[in-house]
Amino acid sequence: MLPPDVQAYRLMRAGRLADALPFAEQAVAGSARCLPAHGLLATLLLQLGRANEAEAVVCRALEGQPGSADAYDALAHVSLLLGRHERSNALYRKVVEMAPGEARFWYNFACSERSVGRLVQAESACDCAIALDATHYASYLLRSELRVQSSESSHIAQLQSQLSRPDLPAPARVPLGYALAKELDDLGRFDEAFHWFAQAAGARRRQLAYDVSVDERKLARIREVFPQEPLRNELVGVDSSRFIFIIGLPRSGTTLLEHILTGLTGVRSNGETDNFSRALIAAAPAGAEDIFSRAAQASPQQVARHYVRLAAGAAAAEKIVEKMPLNYLYLGAIRRALPRARVLLVTREPLDSCFAMYRTLFAAAYPFSYDFEDLARYYAAFARLIQHWRECFEDSLQAVSYEELVKDPQRIGAQVAHYCGLDWKADAIDVHRSASVSLTASAAQIRRPIYGSSSGRWHHYHSHLAPLIEALRRRAVSLPADA
Repeated sequence: MLPPDVQAYRLMRAGRLADALPFAEQAVAGSARCLPAHGLLATLLLQLGRANEAEAVVCRALEGQPGSADAYDALAHVSLLLGRHERSNALYRKVVEMAPGEARFWYNFACSERSVGRLVQAESACDCAIALDATHYASYLLRSELRVQSSESSHIAQLQSQLSRPDLPAPARVPLGYALAKELDDLGRFDEAFHWFAQAAGARRRQLAYDVSVDERKLARIREVFPQEPLRNELVGVDSSRFIFIIGLPRSGTTLLEHILTGLTGVRSNGETDNFSRALIAAAPAGAEDIFSRAAQASPQQVARHYVRLAAGAAAAEKIVEKMPLNYLYLGAIRRALPRARVLLVTREPLDSCFAMYRTLFAAAYPFSYDFEDLARYYAAFARLIQHWRECFEDSLQAVSYEELVKDPQRIGAQVAHYCGLDWKADAIDVHRSASVSLTASAAQIRRPIYGSSSGRWHHYHSHLAPLIEALRRRAVSLPADA
């Protein structure tokens, strides 16, 4: 018989959350000591929409007898999920103090320091991880992303040395290649940078079993099952005007807009959560033709009430931002369940948008971003879906141009605030002074004053991007005249 915590973990990984819960509860029953299983139990409760109970489990564990570094590492992670960022950061710090010889703990601490804006400390933590374990390749990439590298201070030689090793495992070439490419790009060595972007992206693409045609069919199917229809009335007991959805492709400026909005009074962000998709799937009836038909047949009342339980929090007067880019897949269901929610679509010039994704190593999402043909096909399918939503939403979807936002943040920020029913403050654009937490790929960039140097960045790589430009044009994507 497997230990209860192992059974709980396996069931949770299989998506059987309710079945996993009794085993997780059994794993901590009667223990006066802080255990890794406390973090597992709290994570399960949180995924079941029982955030208050998850918080109670964390508090009980912290009040118990001291536990292992792994136990506090688990509590730090679930604290992060609960939005308790200061406590999460303090726990990650406690973990490296308890187990200073573990590279993985220093990496976790570095990620936490980056999320709260302590970039110098995050770089130091990455250096500790690498010194302890030269094969902890994720630390190299995180370190490269923390600041703009300079000719006086970079890690280019170290990264080149690692990548020249004949015995380097193939998976290691992905984070190391992205790290070297990013640093070369910082120094304006664009031809060299593209070589390593291409090497790293190609290596990542070879790791994936991905077929872009599957995504093309999915996006087309979404348009079929969520046709244009009259706007429904607000549901009794649900104030959907509280919710602001920021959507767009990754690396399009969604994080910047989120931080501007959270600089306004009475606004908080849930970050990149799957709150809405979870509420939608939970309300989808069984037995329909496919998952898309099930989603279209989900009760708007059930979706709304479940979503509010997951997302709303205690302060009834707050405006709440949901900043999951992939919510563009669910706009039809959002419009049905939350008819007064504000939807902000962040747009970016196609070549800058595609190249920004190509230059980024994502964790598990966006598998189309590592190959030019995949990128062009997905981008065109995305554009067709967005055009469909524009026709469905009419005036209740607000497009925000990234280029205009960075060029004139005061004007665009004020327009967005008015659309969302918020009072504008001029200092909301001082995002680099904000204490807001960021867990996205833009976590380091958001600590700088708003800058426009990323607009038109594709020009540095024009000759290298010819296959992408051709692929986008074949799919009738509008490009600038000088492309």
